[in-house]
Amino acid sequence: MSVAADGWDAHVHVFDAAAPTVPGHYAPAHRPLAAVETLAAGVGASRLVIVQPSVYGGDHAVMLRALAAGGGRHRGVAVLDASVDDATLDALHAAGVRGTRFNRVSPVGHAGDAARDHATLAPRLAARGWHVQWYARPSELPAIAALHARGAPVAVLDHLAGLGVGTPAEDPAWDALARLADAGAWVKLSGWYRLGARAPYDALHDTVRRVAARFGDRLVWGSDWPHTSFAPGDEPDYATTLAPVADALGASAARAVLAGAERLYR
Repeated sequence: MSVAADGWDAHVHVFDAAAPTVPGHYAPAHRPLAAVETLAAGVGASRLVIVQPSVYGGDHAVMLRALAAGGGRHRGVAVLDASVDDATLDALHAAGVRGTRFNRVSPVGHAGDAARDHATLAPRLAARGWHVQWYARPSELPAIAALHARGAPVAVLDHLAGLGVGTPAEDPAWDALARLADAGAWVKLSGWYRLGARAPYDALHDTVRRVAARFGDRLVWGSDWPHTSFAPGDEPDYATTLAPVADALGASAARAVLAGAERLYR
């Protein structure tokens, strides 16, 4: 399925093999911006959201170079320490960053007190119109819902909010997800293979439909390129990560998802 040329891929990473990484996790292959721009153009997406990968910690040099190379077309999501100063936030904003990510899954992700760090950062992020992106397990959704009960800054939930193939239909995570939806949160339709599903990922279609029924037009799609959970050479075809959105929701709704990301990232 292709979309209008101004569609968004709202979750990609870029890697420079020469850049230093945080020990204790994977060693990334060289995956430059130009490579994913070419792939995204094949499905009609000309705009990208470059998410800071956990292996670079708080060193945003690779992401910032990619944003500069994109000439203002793309957006970024940073990884911030709660002590970050206003000058740094303003510089990141000028570069195209529009959110920060709490990675609660990666072995080198956010290991601190999420509630404390969120409380410290939230007013400053909200003042700049940023969001907080959560990569978390379903068991953490109730706590995340409590943090975002007032609605600002907006929450964005990675990878179908972690609701994998084995998540029961009556899991407490669903109640928390409803509270997050009521507070204005968004969900990324992405990371299918991180959720216990195999291509064509039809085992997740009912979950996608249930999430879409609750979140309406507050959905974005992300390819999760370059698919770091796979060995080099075994990665899924780029377009197969978009297909489940159309398969579950229909082609028209999928086009709206890709175009609707403009409202979140502009």
